[in-house]
Amino acid sequence: MNLPSHAFEVEQVRRRLEAGNGGYEIVHASPGLEVGVYVLVAPEPDRQQPHADDELYVVLEGRGVLNVEGEEIPVVEGQAIFVPAHAEHQFTAYECLSVLVIFARESVRALGEIPATP
Repeated sequence: MNLPSHAFEVEQVRRRLEAGNGGYEIVHASPGLEVGVYVLVAPEPDRQQPHADDELYVVLEGRGVLNVEGEEIPVVEGQAIFVPAHAEHQFTAYECLSVLVIFARESVRALGEIPATP
C-alpha cells in the first residue's frame, strides 16, 4: 500500500503543546514510520518508558540532558540523538524542551519490508 506524499505542520503542533504544558502528538504514521512532536515543560518529569523501536530525537527548541542507559548526553537545538530500541532513557535538566521524534517501527523490519541496520 502506497500512501500519498503530504506535509504536516510541526511548528504549529509544537506551539500548541507548549501552550498546553507539553505532551506528545503524532504528526505522521505510516507502515514502518511514526513521527511525532514531544514537548516537555518543567517541572513535569519525562515519564517515557523504553520503546520496542529505534528512535531519533531532533531538538527543535530548548536544551536539556538525555540520559540513555546511565549516560548523560547534553542536548541543544539543532542536534539529533539516536536511541536504540529497548534502551532506558529520559530527558532531564530542561525548562522547556521540544523534540521531533522519529520511530522506525520494528514490526515492519521483522516482516522483512525494511532492511535492519547493523
